[in-house]
Amino acid sequence: MASEGGNVATEGVKSFARRDSLLQIERDVREWWEKEDIFRAEPRERLPEPGEKFFGNFPYPYMNGYLHLGHAFSLSKVEFAAAYHRLRGANVLLPFAFHCTGMPIKASADKLVREIQQFGDPPTFPHELDEEVDITQEAEDANGGVPPDTFKGKKSKAKSKSSGQVFQWEIMRSFGLPDSEISQFQNPYNWLTYFPPLAREDLKAFGLGCDWRRSFITTDMNPFYDSFVRWQMRKLKSMGKIVEDVRYTIYSPLDGQPCADHDRATGEGVQPQEYTLIKMEVVSPFPSKLGVLEGRRVFLAAATLRPETMYGQTNAWVLPDGKYGAFEISDTEVFILTQRAALNLAYQNYSRIPEKPTCLVELTGYDLIGLPLRSPLSFNEIIYTLPMLTILTDKGTGIVTSVPSDAPDDYMALHDLKSKKSLRAKYGVKDEWVLPFEMIPIIDIPEFGDRAAERVCKDLKIKSQNEKEKLAEAKKLTYLKGFTEGTMVAGEFAGRRVQEAKPLVRSKLLEMGLAIIYSEPEKQVVSRSGDECVVALTD
Repeated sequence: MASEGGNVATEGVKSFARRDSLLQIERDVREWWEKEDIFRAEPRERLPEPGEKFFGNFPYPYMNGYLHLGHAFSLSKVEFAAAYHRLRGANVLLPFAFHCTGMPIKASADKLVREIQQFGDPPTFPHELDEEVDITQEAEDANGGVPPDTFKGKKSKAKSKSSGQVFQWEIMRSFGLPDSEISQFQNPYNWLTYFPPLAREDLKAFGLGCDWRRSFITTDMNPFYDSFVRWQMRKLKSMGKIVEDVRYTIYSPLDGQPCADHDRATGEGVQPQEYTLIKMEVVSPFPSKLGVLEGRRVFLAAATLRPETMYGQTNAWVLPDGKYGAFEISDTEVFILTQRAALNLAYQNYSRIPEKPTCLVELTGYDLIGLPLRSPLSFNEIIYTLPMLTILTDKGTGIVTSVPSDAPDDYMALHDLKSKKSLRAKYGVKDEWVLPFEMIPIIDIPEFGDRAAERVCKDLKIKSQNEKEKLAEAKKLTYLKGFTEGTMVAGEFAGRRVQEAKPLVRSKLLEMGLAIIYSEPEKQVVSRSGDECVVALTD
């Protein structure tokens, strides 16, 4: 057995020797390349003929950490091509640069600042404290209740990540940085001097045939590249290719600037979703909960994608347990909606104090049930606010217009209230708020007629507003078909196709001051700094 073990050991030594020999050859060749300046690229005396030159480039890798295997895999393609053309005798230029512009570095630096402010320098994170308590307790039990002099432990990196939150400090530790150096990375410029040189050494070890005289970093730390970008923007502007204007964009309130895809922790690819915000005016006298708003114009603000359906409104919906607020939009106007929607509006110039929504009264959906409203274009002079149990307050404004002839959800919720006296009693809904209101036909849809929601709900045998899957199917059947094939049968655009009438109705509402444009992210977007993004109107 000893002899067999010796043979294994000998084979192992031979194996490492071959590996070490290859590595040494690699090092020797790299040193020779560098000494002889093999990859230096200079123009030749005459213009090159086709095939006598080759230029390759690689998208600048971002310098908020080390290069990884993905970079190596992608880079191998252009490196192989450059080496091939060099062997053919072509004049080859292969530069390499490092991307430092944008928010990922700044956001990571800011996260370090906040972590140090909250947890100290070096920080002690909550999961580390919990683990130390657990281990200390175990040690006390093992020592008969006597705590040891020095016994302390922390979770492994994998375990701390599984606890739900990964701190930037822990990410820096995973790079192999000692705690004594990590605090220096609160300064974003420190990232620019630390990671690019390390990446350059890794690329040399990779064997990249690069002319390193032609390497650089971005940002104003490199005045030459910065000047080039400024020149480029001025040139494009002078040519009329770019203009200065305002637009709706995903925006990080914490960072104070637009949040592009590479600046996001979650929500890559998410775009602003534009709505028409219908101003449904609350009729005075106001109930006691809204008494402080007397003298102002108060509106329930409902976000809709279908302004052409407003002719068929029978009521408005709120979530009984939903949290709402009355927010100052101007000196004279107040919108009732969710805080989330108010924050988006504040970044779209709809707040008395820009970017800071002011809540005058905190409300719940229960406080809003029964409010009489005058709603734009509705054939009913007065409609009422009623409870709906399926409203999502993380989308739109939490206020929903009700068009039961066209929307299956509205049809079933209104049907439930009309047919169930106990449901009305549960939410304090008076009969006169709901029983007199009937469906108003507004759109004729082939196969479904002018009461499409009622037809499809009966066809699918939907019995309640709580049958979410069936209602989603009903909406899928009617919504797109109504827009693409439907014809208006009510309002001043009766006889026109719905897709023609929609922009006309929307323009009319906006011009008359009965609605405004409102945008929010299609889905939740979280910046690398950790805050939930909004949609802002930026220049």
